[in-house]
Amino acid sequence: MWRPTFTILRKVVPSHYNEKSSFSKLFYSTKSRFPRSTAKLTLISASVGILVGAGYGGYTHYKINVKKPLKATEVEEYVLLKEAPKYQAQYRVVNDSDNSNLELVLFQYRTCPFCCKVRSYLDARGINYEVVEVDAVLRQAIRWSNYKKVPILLAKVDGGYQQLLDSTAIISMLETYLRDKSYQLSDIVKFYPATRFVNDSGKIATDITNKYFVMNNAPLLDEKQKAAEAEERQWRQWADQVLVHTLSPNVYRTVGEALETFKWFEEVGGWKQTFPAWECALMVYVGAAAMWIISKRLKSRHNIKDDVRQSLYDAANDWMKAIQKKGTPFLGGDKPNLADISVFGVLSSIEGCGAFEDLKTNTSIGQWFQAMKMNMKETSGKHLASYA
Repeated sequence: MWRPTFTILRKVVPSHYNEKSSFSKLFYSTKSRFPRSTAKLTLISASVGILVGAGYGGYTHYKINVKKPLKATEVEEYVLLKEAPKYQAQYRVVNDSDNSNLELVLFQYRTCPFCCKVRSYLDARGINYEVVEVDAVLRQAIRWSNYKKVPILLAKVDGGYQQLLDSTAIISMLETYLRDKSYQLSDIVKFYPATRFVNDSGKIATDITNKYFVMNNAPLLDEKQKAAEAEERQWRQWADQVLVHTLSPNVYRTVGEALETFKWFEEVGGWKQTFPAWECALMVYVGAAAMWIISKRLKSRHNIKDDVRQSLYDAANDWMKAIQKKGTPFLGGDKPNLADISVFGVLSSIEGCGAFEDLKTNTSIGQWFQAMKMNMKETSGKHLASYA
């Protein structure tokens, strides 16, 4: 049974602490020695006793204090800027029928699955927005933000520009706003507090509370509607915690595939038109080498099968079984819901890779994916070149 995510804090032991080596240094000697007098024996015994006592006391203090997990604490991540930062949009998406009253700028990596999720949502809802392509290595386009990840969505609000973070939270915030425009985005972010905690790797991380929930003052739902919303949240969470982790081990499976993937990134992301040649080369070759190495760690961390393609196929088959069970074109019925949009966004990030072609050949997901593309074509705006 799926429920909203709650983080379990873990104890963290610093890598430099080695209990065995500390005690071995205390008792080990390179030469056997016997005290020449009772006084000396007493002195040595007392000294050892003091050292053992101090060591035990220090270890007890360490266990009680240092090893305490960091308590989850609420932090202020949604910075409200008085003025918009300087940026150069690569392109803008304009939909003449957009009535959202939103002015949005998306800072992204073109093929980042989380950025693709946000773009898919904006296109599905027919919202106008600008796109700023961020250099994945130097990240100069987001130097104005203390948040060093993408996507970052900047929204114009009364009093300035509201920074929105985390792809899933961004989608939930925007959907909340569209369903109830009595709230501004600067008010809605308060429903999604950022919490800092220690993750499984022992590092301090930040997550967004309630990010899988759409908040609004709509009347209480009947049981059928409640079940549909719970199912939507379940599969949105699955897209973030299962599906997305199958991608890197597949598109960076070999050095050749990693380089091929990054060259596709360069083409589809318009890097040559946006960044100098040396920067493009840095992103392609350094990025490909780094992600090939990282993908091996991700494979182990997320329990991906030795045949990484099979894990990708299994994920796609699980998704299609859920849709086929409903007997509708999409999980949301005749129209995509937020889960459809999220899964489509994640998969669209690898659409130009060999792994995606294999996925369509070996599973039935291609038909659903094409139906999603056609649906997006009906709702999204026109892509216009950047302007000064």
